[in-house]
Amino acid sequence: MTASRSVLITGGNRGIGAAIAAAFVANGDKVAVTHRGASDLPDGVLGVQADVTDPESLDRAFTEVEAAHGPVEVLIANAGITNDQLLLRMSEKDFTDVIDVNLTGVFRSVKRAIKGMIRAKKGRIVLVSSVSGIYGAAGQVNYSASKAGLIGIARSLTRELASRGITTNVIMPGVVLTEMFDAVSDEVKAKYLADIPAGRFADATEIANVVRWLSSDEAAYISGALIPVDGGASMGH
Repeated sequence: MTASRSVLITGGNRGIGAAIAAAFVANGDKVAVTHRGASDLPDGVLGVQADVTDPESLDRAFTEVEAAHGPVEVLIANAGITNDQLLLRMSEKDFTDVIDVNLTGVFRSVKRAIKGMIRAKKGRIVLVSSVSGIYGAAGQVNYSASKAGLIGIARSLTRELASRGITTNVIMPGVVLTEMFDAVSDEVKAKYLADIPAGRFADATEIANVVRWLSSDEAAYISGALIPVDGGASMGH
């Protein structure tokens, strides 16, 4: 078994983020998650309050994690929001708010994390994107753009940092059974399901297990990759 690592997951208090946190806890790692004032956190994790749109709050969160667990060795950039509107109805604020969290927030988180990774000459970064970033979705110009942008971040970082033992990869979940998805109508669920060759939606643990593997020594020679976990929905894209 590998030595326990310092793992930080942004937006790790619920949904996919909480499942990822649980997977790393089960792996024996020291796990911290950022949240924006949540009262319920996954078992066995350190919760640090942070807003990825605020560089100072992120810096404080990283400093707290470093004091408790040591420099962050694995960063999972998972924090994200949606604000779906057809483009004709989408305000500039609707667009920029989503970009600020989902794309610029990742820039801020990664920039802070790589300082320690460069010193240590090792690190794992996984960016949680979505098949919407390559597939597109009506009403998600803002969200799809933000998730597509993560591909450029990962591939540029790979060219900058892979020689230093730091990998950066993108995971692209399809439709995942979370509390957020519970609110979707049965009609929309049926439409989504018809496009998935596997004939079912993903469980959050299935996303978490792939993230954990991408962060392991077994995946040390993988960087700049896009890994879809979507039951075959985005084949050919």
